[in-house]
Amino acid sequence: MAIRIRPVEYFYTMVEDRPGEAFRLLTSLAAAEVNLLAFNIVPVGANATQLVLFPEHAAGLARAAERGGFAISNPQQALLIQGDDELGALVGVHQKLFAAGVNVYASNGVNDGKGSYGYVVYVRPEGFADAVRALGL
Repeated sequence: MAIRIRPVEYFYTMVEDRPGEAFRLLTSLAAAEVNLLAFNIVPVGANATQLVLFPEHAAGLARAAERGGFAISNPQQALLIQGDDELGALVGVHQKLFAAGVNVYASNGVNDGKGSYGYVVYVRPEGFADAVRALGL
């Protein structure tokens, strides 16, 4: 697989920091047939957690949130990068962003254990268009 980079929308919802919150949300989304491209959980303060959702189709997530009674943020933008897992796979991406003066303020990734990886890159809204241009999207 060649490297694939695409802009994606993500949304977040805040929940109490207690067992079962992600399970409840993910169960609700699965029942509503919302496919997630990525999912992340981030602690926020002592008693709150942010669940970050990268839906394949934003409209389906919005419908599921309304039916499920949970609030989601306005859409945010990130970059989803997928490719072959090899030594230095992300160097070229970060080199282009650096050369364009784009700051990556957060990221996370994982390899699938079969030779491929997925990587999410967060840049600030004011730098997103520059990131897209720098990566030739």
